Amino acid sequence: MPARIQRRRTKGWRKPDNTVIVTRPSRFGNPFTLAGATEWLGAETPEQAREACHMAFRSWVRGSDQWWMGAEAAATRKRLLDALPELRGKDLACYCPLPADGKPDHCHAAILLRLAAGEEI
Repeated sequence: MPARIQRRRTKGWRKPDNTVIVTRPSRFGNPFTLAGATEWLGAETPEQAREACHMAFRSWVRGSDQWWMGAEAAATRKRLLDALPELRGKDLACYCPLPADGKPDHCHAAILLRLAAGEEI
């Protein structure tokens, strides 16, 4: 079962085999930022900002234009969705911290894992 891996900036860290990096600026990066969630949605903590970015990404990737609209948003969403087969069966690496046991994963990579596996989000 593919998993989400926390990407590191530490010396010596290497991307594991069978892993795709999904951070910005990759084509799989989340266009919604923690700074934007703090500024526009009033998130007061990094965790609240991650939850807001997760919610906005999930809504946007499902077709909503509530959080980002226009030709660029639609084209970016189409490119991302068209490339999902490249993620099937791969681990995904993002800088978001991994969730504590029993807690939800508020990283866009968790959504990408489900989409690549053909699951509903």
